[in-house]
Amino acid sequence: MEKWKIGAIALITILSVAGMYVFTSEASDEPNQGKLIVAVTVMPQKEFVEAVAGDRAEVVVLVPEGADPHTYEPEPETLRRVSEARAYFIVGSGLEFENHYLDKIRTFNPHMRIINTSEGIEFIPSAIEDSHESAESPYDPHVWTSPRNAMVMVNNTLRGLQEIDPQHSRYYRENTATYLERLHELDMRIRTELKNRRGESILVYHPAWGYFCREYGLKQVAIEREGKEPGPATLSLIIEDARRKNIRVVIVSPQFSRRNAELIAEEIGARVAVVDPLGGNYTRNIEEVLRALQG
Repeated sequence: MEKWKIGAIALITILSVAGMYVFTSEASDEPNQGKLIVAVTVMPQKEFVEAVAGDRAEVVVLVPEGADPHTYEPEPETLRRVSEARAYFIVGSGLEFENHYLDKIRTFNPHMRIINTSEGIEFIPSAIEDSHESAESPYDPHVWTSPRNAMVMVNNTLRGLQEIDPQHSRYYRENTATYLERLHELDMRIRTELKNRRGESILVYHPAWGYFCREYGLKQVAIEREGKEPGPATLSLIIEDARRKNIRVVIVSPQFSRRNAELIAEEIGARVAVVDPLGGNYTRNIEEVLRALQG
């Protein structure tokens, strides 16, 4: 947590500079004649906003691709751009980045709308033995890994865009309907492909796939415990458990080390599949999880 305190002090300095770009209240209420500038926290949300807004929005991503939202500190230029945003579409599920920075970000753009895209989603409690998020939030924050949750997030994104740009509501509704149909088809395909796999366990390095597993009747087993690499005794238990459950794939995220995942995979005769839950192409990444489980 000490790192967050240092980051917070640095952010205060950054905010004092970024504050020069804050809109006046009068300017915030005027229709934007060009593209809307909106902010999101993670890359999957960028696809959601762009699917709804089409060419109407410029999306500022606070946690870029390849970064870890549990530890990432925003760049000064990113914060400067957020100071111009009409809305910030937060994940809203207890993601560590938002826990630490949301209030601070609000201070230099007080007229920016905050849209909670997780509104209406039933959260999964964080089990302390399976996730380091439990120290910061009582819930698993990775809500977007379920396509059905993504549909909720897209509808909340639609609502937010309609609030800040009501004159283009119809355009946003039409775009949303098209993208929701794509997500629905993806969801139904996964259900069909995994219908005989209900109750099976999947082994992951970082516990980012809990909502995917809940949606399709799977059980997530995480290698990482409380944000730490497992010790030799824990590794032995994981290997024994994976053998008993006949696990044939270990899913790792590119933000984390593959060393232990590869060690476990070698011991149990499984393969390692790299899938990014934070990648920019949301639908492709979800399809990659399906392919990993089918392989």
